[in-house]
Amino acid sequence: MSEASPRGTYLVISEALRKGIAEGEIVDALPSEADLMRSHGVSRNTIRRALKVLEAESVLESAPGIGWRVARGDRRSLVERMTSVITEDAMAVGDTFPSEAKLCERFGFSRTAVRRALAQMEGSGLLDTVHGKGRTVRTLPSTSVRP
Repeated sequence: MSEASPRGTYLVISEALRKGIAEGEIVDALPSEADLMRSHGVSRNTIRRALKVLEAESVLESAPGIGWRVARGDRRSLVERMTSVITEDAMAVGDTFPSEAKLCERFGFSRTAVRRALAQMEGSGLLDTVHGKGRTVRTLPSTSVRP
């Protein structure tokens, strides 16, 4: 990477890979870790952290003997899936958003992955945290979120 990233280089790389998958540039198998290291100019550990982020979100899966590949099934990010809860559950502004435990159960992700996605949703203004009461819907998602 040519510039230092305030977010964490591995997160920048995971976003770049996610974008490549969403835009159809990466369809099945990913380049080798060595190729990813060269193309991004980072260490193997940084690449592995980026891949683990996408694995935790079920975007990628490790295939023994093959390497990393795009996971089968729903390819939306966890944030996109959790944002769609607002629409799917017909929530309105001010409604209580499901708890971390219920989101973990619903999507089959770790609490860490769910918390990270919730933080992104709060940062984008979709949710508010009310101390002692959980999270509430602050605004409705735009129609640009994929179903």
